[in-house]
This record gives sequence, structure tokens and C-alpha cells, in this order.
Amino acid sequence: MLSNQIIQASIDELRSITRIDLCVTDLQGVVAASTMDAAEIPPGLIAEFARSAADSQTVGGYYLFKVMEAEEAAYVVLSRGREDAYMTGRIAVSQIRQLMIAYKAKLDKDNFLQNLILDNLLLVDIYNRARKLHIPAEGRRAVLLIETDSDEDADIMEMLKGLFLTYNGDYLTAVEERNIILIKSLGEEEGYQELRRVAEMIVDMVNAEAMVNVKVSFGTIVSELKDVSKSFKEAKLALNVGRIFYEETNVIAYHSLGIGRLIYQLPENLCRIFIREIFGRDEIPEEIDEEILNTIQKFFQNNLNISETSRQLFVHRNTLVYRIEKVQKITGLDMRNFEDALTFNIALMVLSYLKHLEL
Repeated sequence: MLSNQIIQASIDELRSITRIDLCVTDLQGVVAASTMDAAEIPPGLIAEFARSAADSQTVGGYYLFKVMEAEEAAYVVLSRGREDAYMTGRIAVSQIRQLMIAYKAKLDKDNFLQNLILDNLLLVDIYNRARKLHIPAEGRRAVLLIETDSDEDADIMEMLKGLFLTYNGDYLTAVEERNIILIKSLGEEEGYQELRRVAEMIVDMVNAEAMVNVKVSFGTIVSELKDVSKSFKEAKLALNVGRIFYEETNVIAYHSLGIGRLIYQLPENLCRIFIREIFGRDEIPEEIDEEILNTIQKFFQNNLNISETSRQLFVHRNTLVYRIEKVQKITGLDMRNFEDALTFNIALMVLSYLKHLEL
């Protein structure tokens, strides 16, 4: 059913044009929207009319009309005023009926897209329903998954609708709380660079206008509608991998997950064996404290450059070398050696993955 706010906005507009008061109720006479004092309407008038076989009726200066949906009454419209009150009532009925048709079409499209994304449709149903809903079966598309840290999904959805309109071939829907799905249509010359631009634009806009932090991931580009579910699964995996290994990153692409993708797909027991090989136990030794870990991470970010790392950390070069040698003494890995540094970095990522599994 339509929201009362939509009906109220519709009859308010008619009232401002025609100066005719209107009231819309359900079949029991419960008011959904009104521009008049509903208490003035004779008790039982609307319910009695709803039970009758008539589509319209005039009683005591009131014009009553039924709004039909699939040959059944859904609402009753009541108008009151001059002779043109009858015509205004008929216009209100037509307008509400069109709103109901549009709302039903939107629900049908949302339902189709949600089932498509979740891979709940047979191949023949995909093409049949897509044709009825005027959704092209072929075309370059990718799924962007927008995860919010707020409960205001509806507000963010409305904000995004202003950017991504359906007549451009883009579709917005949702299948989980705090997750919004954008099926983005792409031109022949557009690729992953365009998807990243769109993702970054969403992050910046939502952060600036709604003051909400979001992460956006996207899957690979597909050329057929039936493969949209594949792109969605990839975007979801990218979001999970990003949450574990790239916590500071707001835009995560499935096609560039790197080592994180490999670790995410490893069996837990294999990960634990690897950690024991590096640290001799199931966790980082206590001697490698947070300060040393931050130093090593900064050392990695600066491509194992001691001078640049010591400058950025505001520590003496010898202090940095001492911390690196301390790690070497505990683990046997020299962070100045590329292979050892890579091994240690992977070990840290594996530990992050194991902590995620324990949650």
C-alpha cells in the first residue's frame, strides 16, 4: 500500500489547485490523508459505501469514490464542495490509482533485482521477468556494495537515488540491513577506473551530506543480467576481505584484493600451522609490542627504507635499527631482507584473519 505521506502530498496539491477538500480512507473509514476535518464526515458513511456495489455515490453534499486495484477496492476518496468537487474527486481517484501502479511496479522491480542478486531465479525466469520490467538482459554492469555504519539506510538510499536514476540503467536495492546495492550500468569505454571513481564519489558524498562513514566494494564487470549475482558475491567477498585486512580503506575492488584474497580462502588449520612456524606459538610474542609493530608497519610502507622511516617516526636511525634487530632476534626474520619482510607481513595478515574467525 502507498504511504500516507505520499497520498497526503497528492491531495494537498489538488486542494491548492482546485480549492476542493478531499479525504482518503481505507474501506473501514480510517483516514489515510485529508484536507478537511474528518470528524465532520457522518459516522458510518464511508464504511457503508465501501460495502455497496457502487463505484461512486453522492450523499448529503459528499461525493464518494472507490479506488480500485485488481478489481477490488483499496481506498475510498471523499470530496466536498461546489459542483466541480465531483470532477476533482475523479481526478484524485485517477492520481492515486497511478501512484499505486507505479508503486507496484517499483516493488516488482525491487523484488526481481533482490532475487536476481541472491541467485534465486531460474535462467528462463530472469529473461522473462526482465523483459516485462523493461530491464535489458545484456549490457555491461557491475555491483557496488555500500556498507554503512548507521541505521539511516532509508535516508542514504534516497540520497543515492538522486545520483543513480533508473532511466540511466542503474538500479538501487537492498537485501540486508546496513547494506545498499547499486547495479551500475557501464558504457563500452568505461571500466574499473570508472567504478572506483563512482565508489569514491559515494564515500565522499555520504560522508559530507549525511555525516556517515561508508565502505564501498565492487565486483567484476559482467555483460549479461544473469551474471549480476556473480558480481554481487564478489563485491561481498571484497567487503569482507577489506574489513579484515584493509581496515583503513573505504573503497575495495574484488579484482585487486591481492594477498588478502589468498589468505581469506585458506583453511584455518593451515593458517595456525604457519603462525606457529613464524612465532613458535599461536600469537605474536609479548616482546614484540605495539610500538615495534607500528615501526615495522611504517618500515613496510616506506619500502624498507630506514632513513625515510626514522624521519617519519621522529626516531634516531639507531633506534629504528634496534627495533628491527629485536624482531630478528625473536623470530629469526630480518626485516631489511625483502623475503623475510614479506613473510612477517603475511604473518600479521594471517593473524588478523584468525582473530576475525574467532569473533
